[in-house]
Amino acid sequence: MKTYSQKGSEISRQWWLIDASSMPLGKLAVVIADKLMGKSKVTYTPHIDNGDYVVVINAKDLVVTGDKMVQKKYYRHSGYPGGIKELKLKEVIEKDPSRAIIEAVKGMLPKNKLAAERLKRLRVFAGSEHAHAAQNPKEIK
Repeated sequence: MKTYSQKGSEISRQWWLIDASSMPLGKLAVVIADKLMGKSKVTYTPHIDNGDYVVVINAKDLVVTGDKMVQKKYYRHSGYPGGIKELKLKEVIEKDPSRAIIEAVKGMLPKNKLAAERLKRLRVFAGSEHAHAAQNPKEIK
C-alpha cells in the first residue's frame, strides 16, 4: 500500500459559511483553521495548501465564555521603547470585530510558509450580510 500525496493540480476548493454567534471563539477558531488547512479532507497533504475558503458572518455577536471580554488582552508594539499598546477583547470587538476572529485563527494555524495564503482565504464580516453569495457557501452548524 502506498501513501497518497496530493499534487497542486488536483486541488479543489469549497466555500464554507460559519455563523460566529453560534459557538465560542476558541471552538470557532478550531473549525475555521481545520477548513483553511484542509485537514478534514481525505486528500490532506501537509506540504500542499489544499484548504477551503471560509466566510464568517456575525463577528460583532462573538460569543466568549467567562470574563474574557474584560480579561483577554491583545498587544501590539510600535518598535520604539515604551511603544506597547494593549486592548481588551471588548474594545477590539467594538473597533474591528473581525480582528478577534482573525487573531484566534492565526494562532491555530501552523507557523510556516503556507500560513499567509491560508489566512487570505478567511473572509470575516461584522453583520449577517456577506459578499460571497455567488459562491454558494455551505453552512457549518
